[in-house]
Formats: sequence, C-alpha cells, structure tokens
Amino acid sequence: MRNIVFALAVLSLAACSQGGMEHDATGVFEATEVIVSAEQAGRLMSFDVDEGDSLAAGQQVGLIDTVQLQLRAIRLGVTKEVYASQRPDVAKQIAVTKQQIAKAEQELKRYDALVRDNAANRKQLDDAESNLRVLRRQLEAQLSQLGNTTGSLNRQMDAAEIERWQVVDQLRKCHVKSPIGGIVLDKYAEAGEYVTPGKPLFKIADVSDMTLRAYVTAPQLTTLKIGQPVKVYADLGDAGSHEYQGVLTWIADKAEFTPKTIQTRDERANLVYAVKIKVKNTDGLVKIGMYGEVDFSK
Repeated sequence: MRNIVFALAVLSLAACSQGGMEHDATGVFEATEVIVSAEQAGRLMSFDVDEGDSLAAGQQVGLIDTVQLQLRAIRLGVTKEVYASQRPDVAKQIAVTKQQIAKAEQELKRYDALVRDNAANRKQLDDAESNLRVLRRQLEAQLSQLGNTTGSLNRQMDAAEIERWQVVDQLRKCHVKSPIGGIVLDKYAEAGEYVTPGKPLFKIADVSDMTLRAYVTAPQLTTLKIGQPVKVYADLGDAGSHEYQGVLTWIADKAEFTPKTIQTRDERANLVYAVKIKVKNTDGLVKIGMYGEVDFSK
C-alpha cells in the first residue's frame, strides 16, 4: 500500500512540474487505524458492530462469555471468608493463661510476705517464682503461635483477594470496547464465535484527524519546518476540491529513491522526502485513501 502511495505521489510531482500545476506536492490521506483484538478466551455472546459504524471512545460493542470467571470470583470470595473464620481470637485463647499468671503473682506476693515473717520456708517462695516464670513463658509461646497463625491466615486472605482482583480484571476484559472514537473499517468476527486472546475483532480508524502523506523534492525541503501551517486541498472528484488548514508535523530524515518502475537512469537518481501534514476533518468529507494536494507557501 505504501509503495502505491509513494508511486502516485512521485508521479504526481513529475506531472506538476511538467504541466504547470499550482500545488507544491500531492499525496494520499491516511488515518490512525487500530485493530481491536479479544483479550480473553470464550464465546462471543454479543457483538453489535458493523462496518461503517461510528463509535465513541470506550463504547462497548461486544461481550465474551463471563460465566466461568464469575463463578471463580465467587469461589475466591468464599475462600477468603473461610480463612477469616479460621483466625484465632487471641484475647480468648490467652485468657486462661493470664488468669493463671495473675493468681501466680498473688501467690508469689503472699509467700514473699510469709518468708519475711518467717512463716514459710524459702523453697515455697522459690517454687512460686518458678511457677510464675513458667506461666509467663507459656503466655509468650501462645502469643507467638497465635501471631504466626493469624499472620499466615492474613497472607492467605491477601492472596485470595489478589487472585479475585485478577479475575475481576479478566471480567473487565470480556467487555469489548472501542479504544478510540472513529469509524469501523473492517469486521473480523461474528456473535457466537469462539475467540481467543489476540484474535482480531474489528478495525477502527480515527477520521477526525487525517494525515496527508506526501513527497517533496530536495529543493522544496529547504523551505519546510515542523509546525509550519500549510494549505491542503482534498480532491472530491466531480465535486472539485475542498480547502483545509493543515500543519506540517513530520519530515523524513532520509531521502527515498523514486519507484523502480521508472527505468531511465536520470529519473531513478531523483530523491524525494516523505512529509506528513495533519488536517482536521471537521466536515467529514476527507476519506482514507483520498487524493490531496498541498501548498507550502500559502
């Protein structure tokens, strides 16, 4: 396609120079085209799009089967609830041990007072201190074990939640939407078909901003610069031409030879540079592949 455009543009440049036409360069209009593909596997339950339809950016046009993904999301939600129910109640688990510690502390104080009054022997006090130390270590062990169990269950809950959000993202991708606003050029699938990730569904082009790709000669190149306003004329056939304001947005950094179909040595030696000119297609008259001319000096 690009070779055809190249040949037409260059031959037109030669015709302009020979026939005394007023325009500085000619070319063909292009547009930003996007091929929208399926992002999930499944049956295409609905696909409401036809060639020539005008779509808005983000507009939903189809839906891929979501039943299995929805069931998986529900299962993951239940799994998270199961993990949550298994988390231990730390306060209840250590309540008995804390009561035993409180009682042991009271016993220690009592024996300490008795020993000071010579009403009890030292061994009874030592036994009370030992019992208190054992209970405190037991409490530390319980807290450590309960903390590990709770932490493990929390991490399992987090993992289930992350997996659920992955499924939610997959569900979102089941909704086929147009990434840009524009006109549907081609349709590659029908409702009821089984699609896989990467399968093209339709092609859309943004025709509100068109690009005229033209070719200029080396002498013309010296007068051009990026951002330069130019006049663009769309060839409407029998209806004549329509003038638009354009902006030069790109100039090739390397020259290209003229098409090989030109056999003479002198003509093969001619070099041209590709340029791109942005045009606002406000009235919608400019179409992809339409022929256009450009004046750089006006």
